Amino acid sequence: MKHITLASIEKAIHIVDNLDDDQLEALTEKYAEQQPILLDYVLSASVEYDNDELEGLLIYYFCLIMESFNQEKVETREVQETDIDEMQEPYFDMLDQYFEDENEEALESFCDQPNLAQFMAMEVSTDDEDGSTFDEETATQLFIVSLAMVTLLNRAIA
Repeated sequence: MKHITLASIEKAIHIVDNLDDDQLEALTEKYAEQQPILLDYVLSASVEYDNDELEGLLIYYFCLIMESFNQEKVETREVQETDIDEMQEPYFDMLDQYFEDENEEALESFCDQPNLAQFMAMEVSTDDEDGSTFDEETATQLFIVSLAMVTLLNRAIA
């Protein structure tokens, strides 16, 4: 299995963070066309969690994670509803275990993308360059959903 490198994640951050609004919208549309079911699944979390702040964050990290796969030149097939259904129960079992004993190895091995898992853990737990930080609830929700996204994409590697 091909792992996304830190270099690819850093390139993706540089690309996504330097887009203007129109360019970001075009990138979002490009990736939405490639992974419509995955994007719908990811965005449904903001409704399920009743957290409006989450939607914009999820779109940003969707683009960033998709761009990381693109930078690594990793092709994925389209994620299907069956992929989501098959992943959910074992994923939430693993999360329960992770939050109980904070075993990062279990988390990283489940999604099988340790660099992306570590990156997301750092993103939700450290202050931004401007000193802003997520509230604990939003940080946890963002982490759970983004890790599910990484897991699904990893399982969809062609």
